[in-house]
Amino acid sequence: MSAVAPQPASKPFGFRDKIGYALGDMGNDFSFILASAFLMIFYTNVLGVKAAEVGTLLLVVRLADAFVDVTIGRIVDRSKLRPAGRFRPWIARFGIPVAAASAIMYFFGAAGWTQGAKVVYILVTYALWSVLYSAINIPYGSMAAVVTSDPVQRSSLSVFRTFGAFLAQLVIVFTVPLLIFTKDAAGKTQVVAHAFMWVGIAAAVVSIVSYYGCYQLSTERVRIEPKPADKATGIGKTLTNVFKNRSMQAIIAAALLLLIAMMMIANMTSYLWAIYFNNGQMQSTAATLALLPTLLLLPVATPLARRFGKREVSIVAVGGAGVVYILLYLFNLQQQPWGFVVATIVAGLGLGLFNMLIWAFITDVIDDHEVRSGERADGVVYSVYSWARKVGQALAFGLGGWSLGWIGYQAGTTSQSTSTVKRS
Repeated sequence: MSAVAPQPASKPFGFRDKIGYALGDMGNDFSFILASAFLMIFYTNVLGVKAAEVGTLLLVVRLADAFVDVTIGRIVDRSKLRPAGRFRPWIARFGIPVAAASAIMYFFGAAGWTQGAKVVYILVTYALWSVLYSAINIPYGSMAAVVTSDPVQRSSLSVFRTFGAFLAQLVIVFTVPLLIFTKDAAGKTQVVAHAFMWVGIAAAVVSIVSYYGCYQLSTERVRIEPKPADKATGIGKTLTNVFKNRSMQAIIAAALLLLIAMMMIANMTSYLWAIYFNNGQMQSTAATLALLPTLLLLPVATPLARRFGKREVSIVAVGGAGVVYILLYLFNLQQQPWGFVVATIVAGLGLGLFNMLIWAFITDVIDDHEVRSGERADGVVYSVYSWARKVGQALAFGLGGWSLGWIGYQAGTTSQSTSTVKRS
C-alpha cells in the first residue's frame, strides 16, 4: 500500500468542498456541453463542412486523444505532492488555457476559407481543446478520491458534481438556442453565424471563474505519497493490473455505452428541433425542461444509493430509460413536439440518476485497484475511465455525422428536402 503523508491541518469535510467540487464540473461543462450540443451544427451550418466529414474528423481526433488520457493520468499520479495537494494545482494551471482553446473553436470567419483550410482548422483547434481538457478533467476527476475517504461523502461529491454540470447545462441549453437560431422570411429555421463566437467567449469566461472557485474551495485531505516500489512500477504493468480488474472492466463498458447514448442525443438535438420540428428556438424550452429530472433527483440520489445500493439503483434507472427511448423510436412525433418533450423528461429520470452515481463508482474502483495491486494510481484509473468515455464520444460523433449523411442532410443550411426531414 502507498504511504500516507503527514497531513496539514484542514477543515473537516463539508459544504464548502461540495460547492467547490460542483464548480469544477461547472467549469468543465461550459466548454464540454457547448461543444457536445452545438459544435457539430457550427461545423456543418456555419463552416459548410459535410456532416459525414465532420463525424469522421471528430472520430479520429477523439480516438487519438483517448490514448493521450492514459499518459496524462500517469503524469498526474507521479506529480509532486504539494501543500495544495496533487490534483488541485492542475486546475489552477490549465483553467485559462482550456477555456481559451474552447473559445477559438467557434471562429465564424473560417467559413470563408478553402475546404482544406477548414479541415485543418477543425483538426487543430478541436485536438488542442481536447488535450487541454484532459489535462484538467483527469486531475479534477481523480481529486474526489482524496477530498474524503468516506463512501457516503464521496457519493455526495458525485451528486454535487452533477449539480455543477446541471447549472452549466441549464444556462447553455436555455440561452444558446435563442442566440444562434432565427427564422427567415419563409419561416425556416436558420443559424446566426457570428453568435457562436460570442457564446464561446462568454462560456470561456465563466469556465475560468468556476475553475478558480473549485481551486479555492476544495481541500485534499487524503494525502498519499507513493512508495519507492510504486515509483518503479511501469505504465505497462499498471495498465495490465487496471484492465484485469473486473470492476474496472464493468465501468469501462458502462462509460462507453453511456457516452454513446448521451452524446448522440446531445449532437442530434439541435438538428431535430431545427429540421424535424422546424423550431430551433423551442430547443431552449425543451432542453431546459429536460433538465428537470436532474433537479428532482439531486436531493434523493444519495439516500437512494445508501438505501438500495449504487449498483442496484443504476440498473433499474438505465433499464427504464432504455425502454422510453425505444418507444420514442417507434412512434412518429413530428406533429407532437410536446409529447417528445414529456418522453425525454421521463427518460431523463433514469439516465440522470445513473449519471449522478457513476462518478462515485470511480472512487470505489480506485480503492479496489489499490487493495488488489498494492499500487495507488488515482490518475491512471481515472484516465482509463476517461479513455472509455472519449471512445464513446468519438463513436457518437462519428455515428452522428454519418447518420446525417445517410438521411441526405445538406451542410450550410437547415432547409432540407422532405425525404430528409421524414428520415430524420
